[in-house]
Amino acid sequence: MIHLLPQLTAGIEALGLQSVVTTEMQEQCLAYLALLEKWNKVYNLTAVRDPQDMLVLHLLDSLSVLPYIQSGSLLDVGSGGGLPGLVVAITRPDVQVTTIDTVQKKAIFMRQVKAELGLSNAQVVHGRVEAYKPPSPFTQVISRAFSDIALFKQLTTHLIAPHGRWLAMKGVVPTDELQQAGVFPKEVIRLPVPHLQAERHLIVFENT
Repeated sequence: MIHLLPQLTAGIEALGLQSVVTTEMQEQCLAYLALLEKWNKVYNLTAVRDPQDMLVLHLLDSLSVLPYIQSGSLLDVGSGGGLPGLVVAITRPDVQVTTIDTVQKKAIFMRQVKAELGLSNAQVVHGRVEAYKPPSPFTQVISRAFSDIALFKQLTTHLIAPHGRWLAMKGVVPTDELQQAGVFPKEVIRLPVPHLQAERHLIVFENT
């Protein structure tokens, strides 16, 4: 995976994150990607198979939200193979990251990544988000997996701190969906992911 370092570095520069993501963090991101590719052959963690595509669709896509993540605690709901949660844990040591997924093999994989990369600021939970009872609420709840924003908010309301923020990673802005659900975002941020032809947006809500 180290052969992808020049592309990752260029992508990070395009995102304006060169002062945030150190060379050591970039190497850890690629070590994570190598584990994802290796485990994917057996566990089928992601439909994306090609390392080059993984770099863009998984790594750079996850890194694109970094400027909008505040220090404190972050819950990544339906994290799958750890996206974006484990990428945030690697690149933002000031954030306490918890990832949760209902699929056991995905939780096992994420625990393996945490152990191999020594991510002391990451915690992995296997279970259903609506049944999860953490010791304290999170300042931010993010998801890349939820298609329905209203359901995402509804299932995680008990997990978010007062004045905490929901961060929903989406493709095209789901204007109709938001209007029908009667949920109004604080802001909609376009995420310019390098080498990705599709639109990406971050929909931000505040727990007022």
